[in-house]
Amino acid sequence: MRVLLVGAGGVGTAVTRIAARRDFLTHMVVADYDLARAEAAVDALGESGARFSARQVDASDREAVRRLLVDQRCDVLLNATDPRFVMPLFRAALDAGAHYLDMAMSLSAPHPSRPYEECGVKLGDEQFALARRWEQSGRLALVGMGVEPGLSDVFARYAADELFDDIEEIGIRDGANLTVEGYDFAPSFSIWTTIEECLNPPVVYEKGRGWFTTAPFSEPEVFDFPEGIGPVECVNVEHEEVLLIPRWVQARRVTFKYGLGDDFIAKLKTLHELGLDATAKVTVPGDGGPVRVSPRDVVAACLPDPAGLGDRMTGKTCAGTWVKGTRDGAAREVYLYHVVDNEWSMREYGSQAVVWQTAVNPVVALELLATGAWSGAGVLGPEALPPRPFLDLLTDYGSPWGLRDEA
Repeated sequence: MRVLLVGAGGVGTAVTRIAARRDFLTHMVVADYDLARAEAAVDALGESGARFSARQVDASDREAVRRLLVDQRCDVLLNATDPRFVMPLFRAALDAGAHYLDMAMSLSAPHPSRPYEECGVKLGDEQFALARRWEQSGRLALVGMGVEPGLSDVFARYAADELFDDIEEIGIRDGANLTVEGYDFAPSFSIWTTIEECLNPPVVYEKGRGWFTTAPFSEPEVFDFPEGIGPVECVNVEHEEVLLIPRWVQARRVTFKYGLGDDFIAKLKTLHELGLDATAKVTVPGDGGPVRVSPRDVVAACLPDPAGLGDRMTGKTCAGTWVKGTRDGAAREVYLYHVVDNEWSMREYGSQAVVWQTAVNPVVALELLATGAWSGAGVLGPEALPPRPFLDLLTDYGSPWGLRDEA
Protein backbone atom coordinates (compact mmCIF):
# COMPACT_ATOMS: atom_id res chain seq x y z
CA MET A 1 0.00 0.00 0.00
CA ARG A 2 1.26 3.47 -0.97
CA VAL A 3 -0.05 6.24 1.29
CA LEU A 4 -0.02 10.02 0.96
CA LEU A 5 0.00 11.47 4.47
CA VAL A 6 -0.95 15.15 4.41
CA GLY A 7 0.08 16.96 7.59
CA ALA A 8 3.37 16.47 9.46
CA GLY A 9 2.37 18.01 12.77
CA GLY A 10 2.13 16.10 16.02
CA VAL A 11 -0.40 13.50 14.85
CA GLY A 12 1.16 13.13 11.40
CA THR A 13 4.62 12.62 12.88
CA ALA A 14 3.24 10.02 15.30
CA VAL A 15 1.61 8.25 12.32
CA THR A 16 5.02 7.88 10.66
CA ARG A 17 6.60 6.46 13.82
CA ILE A 18 3.84 3.88 14.23
CA ALA A 19 3.61 2.94 10.55
CA ALA A 20 7.39 2.51 10.26
CA ARG A 21 7.12 -0.55 12.50
CA ARG A 22 4.51 -2.30 10.34
CA ASP A 23 5.11 -4.42 7.21
CA PHE A 24 1.90 -3.61 5.31
CA LEU A 25 3.22 -0.23 4.14
CA THR A 26 5.02 -0.14 0.78
CA HIS A 27 5.70 3.60 0.87
CA MET A 28 4.42 6.68 2.66
CA VAL A 29 4.79 10.16 1.16
CA VAL A 30 4.78 12.69 4.02
CA ALA A 31 3.53 16.04 2.74
CA ASP A 32 3.17 19.36 4.49
CA TYR A 33 2.91 23.05 3.62
CA ASP A 34 6.24 23.38 5.43
CA LEU A 35 8.65 21.06 3.61
CA ALA A 36 11.15 21.24 6.47
CA ARG A 37 8.55 19.83 8.85
CA ALA A 38 7.82 16.91 6.50
CA GLU A 39 11.54 16.25 6.10
CA ALA A 40 12.04 16.34 9.87
CA ALA A 41 9.32 13.72 10.35
CA VAL A 42 11.03 11.42 7.82
CA ASP A 43 14.58 12.07 9.05
CA ALA A 44 13.57 11.23 12.62
CA LEU A 45 12.80 7.67 11.52
CA GLY A 46 16.47 6.96 10.81
CA GLU A 47 17.12 3.61 9.16
CA SER A 48 13.44 2.64 9.45
CA GLY A 49 12.53 5.58 7.19
CA ALA A 50 13.59 3.95 3.92
CA ARG A 51 9.92 3.55 2.91
CA PHE A 52 9.16 7.24 3.56
CA SER A 53 9.75 10.42 1.56
CA ALA A 54 8.91 14.11 2.08
CA ARG A 55 7.09 16.50 -0.25
CA GLN A 56 5.70 20.01 -0.06
CA VAL A 57 1.99 20.58 -0.70
CA ASP A 58 -0.67 23.13 0.17
CA ALA A 59 -3.57 21.17 1.69
CA SER A 60 -6.03 23.80 0.46
CA ASP A 61 -4.93 23.29 -3.18
CA ARG A 62 -7.16 20.48 -4.42
CA GLU A 63 -5.45 20.18 -7.80
CA ALA A 64 -1.94 20.13 -6.35
CA VAL A 65 -2.94 17.34 -3.97
CA ARG A 66 -4.56 15.40 -6.83
CA ARG A 67 -1.38 15.66 -8.89
CA LEU A 68 0.73 14.49 -5.96
CA LEU A 69 -1.51 11.46 -5.43
CA VAL A 70 -1.26 10.52 -9.11
CA ASP A 71 2.46 11.25 -9.50
CA GLN A 72 3.33 9.21 -6.40
CA ARG A 73 0.91 6.39 -7.36
CA CYS A 74 -0.72 6.51 -3.93
CA ASP A 75 -3.58 4.16 -3.10
CA VAL A 76 -4.93 6.24 -0.22
CA LEU A 77 -4.78 9.75 1.23
CA LEU A 78 -4.53 10.01 5.02
CA ASN A 79 -5.57 13.47 6.20
CA ALA A 80 -3.72 14.59 9.35
CA THR A 81 -4.53 18.29 9.01
CA ASP A 82 -7.08 20.34 10.91
CA PRO A 83 -10.73 20.30 9.76
CA ARG A 84 -10.39 23.42 7.56
CA PHE A 85 -8.68 21.29 4.94
CA VAL A 86 -11.04 18.30 4.95
CA MET A 87 -12.99 19.21 1.83
CA PRO A 88 -10.14 20.04 -0.59
CA LEU A 89 -8.33 16.85 0.48
CA PHE A 90 -11.52 14.78 0.36
CA ARG A 91 -12.27 16.02 -3.17
CA ALA A 92 -8.67 15.59 -4.33
CA ALA A 93 -8.71 11.93 -3.32
CA LEU A 94 -11.97 11.43 -5.21
CA ASP A 95 -10.54 13.19 -8.26
CA ALA A 96 -7.45 10.98 -8.18
CA GLY A 97 -9.34 7.71 -7.71
CA ALA A 98 -7.72 7.11 -4.31
CA HIS A 99 -9.20 5.96 -1.03
CA TYR A 100 -9.40 8.53 1.78
CA LEU A 101 -9.14 8.54 5.60
CA ASP A 102 -9.49 11.41 8.04
CA MET A 103 -9.68 11.88 11.79
CA ALA A 104 -12.07 14.84 11.83
CA MET A 105 -14.93 15.60 9.47
CA SER A 106 -16.04 18.62 7.46
CA LEU A 107 -16.97 21.66 9.52
CA SER A 108 -20.38 22.54 10.90
CA ALA A 109 -22.20 25.88 10.92
CA PRO A 110 -24.71 26.82 13.64
CA HIS A 111 -28.38 27.31 12.85
CA PRO A 112 -28.78 31.01 11.94
CA SER A 113 -31.63 31.75 14.37
CA ARG A 114 -31.87 28.82 16.82
CA PRO A 115 -28.25 27.70 17.36
CA TYR A 116 -28.92 26.04 20.74
CA GLU A 117 -32.03 24.15 19.67
CA GLU A 118 -31.64 23.14 16.02
CA CYS A 119 -28.76 21.93 13.86
CA GLY A 120 -27.57 24.07 11.00
CA VAL A 121 -24.92 22.45 8.81
CA LYS A 122 -23.80 19.34 10.69
CA LEU A 123 -20.32 17.91 10.97
CA GLY A 124 -19.73 15.76 7.90
CA ASP A 125 -22.72 17.03 5.90
CA GLU A 126 -20.49 18.18 3.04
CA GLN A 127 -18.81 14.80 2.89
CA PHE A 128 -22.00 12.75 3.01
CA ALA A 129 -23.40 14.93 0.21
CA LEU A 130 -20.78 13.30 -2.06
CA ALA A 131 -21.45 9.73 -0.87
CA ARG A 132 -23.07 8.72 -4.14
CA ARG A 133 -20.02 9.80 -6.15
CA TRP A 134 -17.74 7.83 -3.84
CA GLU A 135 -19.93 4.75 -4.21
CA GLN A 136 -19.86 5.07 -8.00
CA SER A 137 -16.07 5.41 -7.94
CA GLY A 138 -15.72 2.14 -6.05
CA ARG A 139 -13.47 3.92 -3.55
CA LEU A 140 -13.80 4.22 0.22
CA ALA A 141 -13.84 7.45 2.18
CA LEU A 142 -13.42 6.30 5.79
CA VAL A 143 -14.29 9.38 7.83
CA GLY A 144 -13.69 10.08 11.51
CA MET A 145 -11.04 7.36 11.93
CA GLY A 146 -8.95 8.74 14.80
CA VAL A 147 -9.53 7.93 18.45
CA GLU A 148 -12.58 10.16 19.02
CA PRO A 149 -14.14 9.86 16.53
CA GLY A 150 -12.75 6.53 15.41
CA LEU A 151 -11.98 3.97 18.08
CA SER A 152 -14.97 5.25 20.07
CA ASP A 153 -17.21 4.41 17.08
CA VAL A 154 -15.64 0.94 16.77
CA PHE A 155 -16.48 0.40 20.45
CA ALA A 156 -20.11 1.40 19.78
CA ARG A 157 -20.43 -1.13 16.95
CA TYR A 158 -18.73 -3.83 19.04
CA ALA A 159 -21.17 -3.22 21.90
CA ALA A 160 -24.14 -3.48 19.52
CA ASP A 161 -22.79 -6.64 17.87
CA GLU A 162 -21.55 -8.60 20.88
CA LEU A 163 -22.63 -7.10 24.20
CA PHE A 164 -26.24 -5.86 23.93
CA ASP A 165 -29.59 -6.89 22.50
CA ASP A 166 -31.08 -3.41 22.93
CA ILE A 167 -29.24 -0.12 23.52
CA GLU A 168 -30.81 2.74 25.43
CA GLU A 169 -27.88 5.15 25.29
CA ILE A 170 -24.36 5.42 23.88
CA GLY A 171 -22.22 8.12 25.44
CA ILE A 172 -18.65 8.88 24.45
CA ARG A 173 -16.75 9.92 27.57
CA ASP A 174 -13.25 11.42 27.33
CA GLY A 175 -11.14 12.31 30.36
CA ALA A 176 -7.54 12.61 31.50
CA ASN A 177 -5.32 13.54 34.41
CA LEU A 178 -2.55 15.03 32.24
CA THR A 179 -0.54 17.96 33.58
CA VAL A 180 2.09 20.05 31.78
CA GLU A 181 4.94 21.39 33.90
CA GLY A 182 5.72 25.07 33.48
CA TYR A 183 2.49 26.16 31.77
CA ASP A 184 -0.72 27.58 33.20
CA PHE A 185 -2.54 26.87 29.92
CA ALA A 186 -1.15 24.33 27.47
CA PRO A 187 -3.76 22.26 25.59
CA SER A 188 -2.59 18.75 24.77
CA PHE A 189 -4.26 18.86 21.34
CA SER A 190 -4.68 21.45 18.57
CA ILE A 191 -6.22 24.57 20.14
CA TRP A 192 -7.76 25.45 16.75
CA THR A 193 -9.74 22.20 16.77
CA THR A 194 -10.43 22.37 20.52
CA ILE A 195 -12.00 25.82 20.19
CA GLU A 196 -14.07 24.63 17.23
CA GLU A 197 -15.57 21.61 18.96
CA CYS A 198 -15.96 23.14 22.44
CA LEU A 199 -17.57 26.47 21.54
CA ASN A 200 -19.88 25.25 18.79
CA PRO A 201 -23.36 24.14 19.90
CA PRO A 202 -23.11 20.49 21.05
CA VAL A 203 -25.23 17.99 19.14
CA VAL A 204 -27.34 15.29 20.84
CA TYR A 205 -29.22 12.47 19.10
CA GLU A 206 -32.50 11.00 20.29
CA LYS A 207 -34.54 8.41 18.43
CA GLY A 208 -37.79 9.96 17.26
CA ARG A 209 -36.39 13.46 17.56
CA GLY A 210 -33.21 13.11 15.53
CA TRP A 211 -30.28 15.48 15.96
CA PHE A 212 -30.65 18.67 18.00
CA THR A 213 -28.36 21.10 19.78
CA THR A 214 -27.87 22.46 23.30
CA ALA A 215 -25.79 25.27 24.80
CA PRO A 216 -22.01 24.73 25.06
CA PHE A 217 -20.87 22.86 28.19
CA SER A 218 -24.40 21.63 28.97
CA GLU A 219 -25.47 18.60 31.06
CA PRO A 220 -22.41 18.36 33.34
CA GLU A 221 -21.80 15.00 34.97
CA VAL A 222 -18.97 13.40 36.93
CA PHE A 223 -17.59 10.28 35.24
CA ASP A 224 -15.14 7.94 36.95
CA PHE A 225 -12.36 7.09 34.49
CA PRO A 226 -10.31 3.87 34.83
CA GLU A 227 -6.63 3.11 35.50
CA GLY A 228 -6.15 5.71 38.19
CA ILE A 229 -7.50 8.75 36.35
CA GLY A 230 -10.56 8.91 38.58
CA PRO A 231 -13.61 11.21 38.64
CA VAL A 232 -13.68 14.03 36.07
CA GLU A 233 -16.55 16.41 35.34
CA CYS A 234 -17.64 16.04 31.71
CA VAL A 235 -19.86 18.31 29.60
CA ASN A 236 -21.55 18.14 26.21
CA VAL A 237 -19.27 19.03 23.29
CA GLU A 238 -19.90 18.95 19.54
CA HIS A 239 -18.30 15.80 18.15
CA GLU A 240 -18.55 13.55 15.12
CA GLU A 241 -19.61 10.38 16.95
CA VAL A 242 -23.06 11.80 17.61
CA LEU A 243 -23.45 12.36 13.85
CA LEU A 244 -21.95 9.01 12.85
CA ILE A 245 -23.11 6.34 15.31
CA PRO A 246 -26.88 6.67 14.70
CA ARG A 247 -26.35 6.03 10.98
CA TRP A 248 -25.23 2.43 11.63
CA VAL A 249 -25.99 1.55 15.27
CA GLN A 250 -29.44 1.44 16.83
CA ALA A 251 -29.59 3.46 20.05
CA ARG A 252 -32.25 5.65 21.59
CA ARG A 253 -29.79 8.37 22.63
CA VAL A 254 -26.20 9.31 21.67
CA THR A 255 -24.04 11.96 23.36
CA PHE A 256 -20.43 13.09 23.56
CA LYS A 257 -19.03 14.51 26.80
CA TYR A 258 -15.53 15.80 27.35
CA GLY A 259 -13.71 16.23 30.66
CA LEU A 260 -12.56 19.85 30.40
CA GLY A 261 -12.52 21.24 33.94
CA ASP A 262 -13.72 24.61 35.19
CA ASP A 263 -10.46 26.44 34.44
CA PHE A 264 -10.28 25.24 30.84
CA ILE A 265 -13.94 26.09 30.26
CA ALA A 266 -13.44 29.57 31.74
CA LYS A 267 -10.51 30.26 29.39
CA LEU A 268 -12.51 29.10 26.37
CA LYS A 269 -15.41 31.34 27.38
CA THR A 270 -13.03 34.28 27.73
CA LEU A 271 -11.60 33.66 24.25
CA HIS A 272 -15.15 33.67 22.90
CA GLU A 273 -16.16 36.83 24.77
CA LEU A 274 -13.09 38.64 23.40
CA GLY A 275 -13.71 37.40 19.86
CA LEU A 276 -10.42 35.53 19.85
CA ASP A 277 -12.09 32.30 18.74
CA ALA A 278 -13.07 33.87 15.41
CA THR A 279 -11.71 32.45 12.15
CA ALA A 280 -12.56 35.45 9.95
CA LYS A 281 -9.46 37.55 9.36
CA VAL A 282 -9.05 41.00 10.89
CA THR A 283 -6.61 43.78 9.98
CA VAL A 284 -3.76 44.48 12.41
CA PRO A 285 -0.63 46.65 12.16
CA GLY A 286 2.52 44.96 10.87
CA ASP A 287 6.15 45.95 10.29
CA GLY A 288 5.48 46.33 6.57
CA GLY A 289 2.00 47.79 6.93
CA PRO A 290 -1.42 46.36 7.76
CA VAL A 291 -1.78 42.56 7.63
CA ARG A 292 -4.81 40.27 7.74
CA VAL A 293 -4.83 37.52 10.38
CA SER A 294 -7.33 35.17 11.98
CA PRO A 295 -7.71 35.71 15.75
CA ARG A 296 -7.88 31.97 16.30
CA ASP A 297 -4.63 31.47 14.40
CA VAL A 298 -3.01 34.11 16.63
CA VAL A 299 -4.16 32.22 19.75
CA ALA A 300 -2.70 29.00 18.32
CA ALA A 301 0.59 30.75 17.50
CA CYS A 302 0.88 32.12 21.05
CA LEU A 303 0.43 28.73 22.72
CA PRO A 304 3.04 25.94 22.82
CA ASP A 305 2.90 23.29 20.10
CA PRO A 306 1.07 20.31 21.69
CA ALA A 307 3.42 17.90 19.93
CA GLY A 308 6.38 19.37 21.80
CA LEU A 309 4.92 19.08 25.29
CA GLY A 310 5.60 15.40 25.86
CA ASP A 311 8.74 15.87 27.95
CA ARG A 312 6.85 18.20 30.32
CA MET A 313 3.67 16.13 30.45
CA THR A 314 2.69 13.51 33.01
CA GLY A 315 -0.42 11.41 33.42
CA LYS A 316 -2.83 9.38 31.32
CA THR A 317 -5.54 10.06 28.76
CA CYS A 318 -8.65 7.92 28.32
CA ALA A 319 -11.00 7.65 25.37
CA GLY A 320 -14.04 5.46 25.68
CA THR A 321 -17.65 4.59 25.00
CA TRP A 322 -20.23 4.12 27.74
CA VAL A 323 -23.20 1.96 26.73
CA LYS A 324 -26.44 1.29 28.61
CA GLY A 325 -29.09 -1.23 27.57
CA THR A 326 -30.16 -4.84 28.02
CA ARG A 327 -28.74 -8.29 27.35
CA ASP A 328 -30.85 -11.44 27.61
CA GLY A 329 -33.58 -9.41 29.27
CA ALA A 330 -31.31 -8.04 32.03
CA ALA A 331 -30.07 -4.46 32.40
CA ARG A 332 -26.45 -3.95 31.46
CA GLU A 333 -24.06 -1.00 31.49
CA VAL A 334 -20.43 -1.05 30.30
CA TYR A 335 -17.56 1.28 29.52
CA LEU A 336 -15.21 0.27 26.69
CA TYR A 337 -12.02 2.27 26.86
CA HIS A 338 -8.46 2.87 25.71
CA VAL A 339 -5.90 4.45 28.04
CA VAL A 340 -2.46 5.73 27.07
CA ASP A 341 0.16 6.70 29.65
CA ASN A 342 2.29 9.62 28.48
CA GLU A 343 5.42 8.11 30.03
CA TRP A 344 4.91 4.96 27.92
CA SER A 345 4.16 6.75 24.62
CA MET A 346 7.16 9.07 25.05
CA ARG A 347 9.47 6.19 25.91
CA GLU A 348 8.27 3.89 23.13
CA TYR A 349 7.57 6.38 20.32
CA GLY A 350 8.73 9.84 21.36
CA SER A 351 5.16 11.13 20.98
CA GLN A 352 2.97 12.56 23.71
CA ALA A 353 -0.05 10.50 24.74
CA VAL A 354 -2.90 12.43 23.12
CA VAL A 355 -1.36 12.69 19.66
CA TRP A 356 -0.12 9.08 19.79
CA GLN A 357 -3.56 7.80 20.79
CA THR A 358 -5.09 9.72 17.89
CA ALA A 359 -2.48 8.51 15.40
CA VAL A 360 -2.46 4.78 16.11
CA ASN A 361 -6.06 4.24 14.98
CA PRO A 362 -5.79 5.38 11.33
CA VAL A 363 -2.63 3.27 10.99
CA VAL A 364 -4.54 0.22 12.25
CA ALA A 365 -7.33 1.06 9.75
CA LEU A 366 -4.82 1.36 6.89
CA GLU A 367 -3.44 -2.08 7.71
CA LEU A 368 -6.94 -3.58 7.74
CA LEU A 369 -7.61 -2.02 4.32
CA ALA A 370 -4.27 -3.29 3.00
CA THR A 371 -5.00 -6.86 4.11
CA GLY A 372 -8.64 -6.77 2.97
CA ALA A 373 -10.00 -7.32 6.49
CA TRP A 374 -11.84 -4.01 5.98
CA SER A 375 -13.27 -2.94 2.64
CA GLY A 376 -16.09 -0.90 1.17
CA ALA A 377 -17.11 1.90 -1.13
CA GLY A 378 -18.76 5.22 -0.38
CA VAL A 379 -18.53 7.51 2.63
CA LEU A 380 -18.46 5.30 5.74
CA GLY A 381 -17.83 5.81 9.42
CA PRO A 382 -15.81 3.30 11.48
CA GLU A 383 -19.01 1.78 12.90
CA ALA A 384 -20.02 0.67 9.39
CA LEU A 385 -17.23 -1.95 9.42
CA PRO A 386 -16.70 -5.10 11.53
CA PRO A 387 -15.17 -4.12 14.90
CA ARG A 388 -13.44 -7.32 15.99
CA PRO A 389 -10.58 -7.21 13.40
CA PHE A 390 -9.81 -3.64 14.46
CA LEU A 391 -9.80 -4.32 18.19
CA ASP A 392 -7.66 -7.44 17.77
CA LEU A 393 -5.11 -5.59 15.65
CA LEU A 394 -5.00 -2.64 18.06
CA THR A 395 -3.99 -5.09 20.78
CA ASP A 396 -1.36 -6.54 18.43
CA TYR A 397 0.10 -3.03 18.14
CA GLY A 398 0.89 -3.24 21.86
CA SER A 399 -1.93 -0.96 22.95
CA PRO A 400 -4.77 -3.06 24.41
CA TRP A 401 -8.26 -1.80 25.15
CA GLY A 402 -10.41 -2.49 28.18
CA LEU A 403 -14.00 -3.19 29.19
CA ARG A 404 -15.46 -2.29 32.57
CA ASP A 405 -18.86 -3.51 33.74
CA GLU A 406 -20.62 -0.59 35.38
CA ALA A 407 -23.34 -2.57 37.15
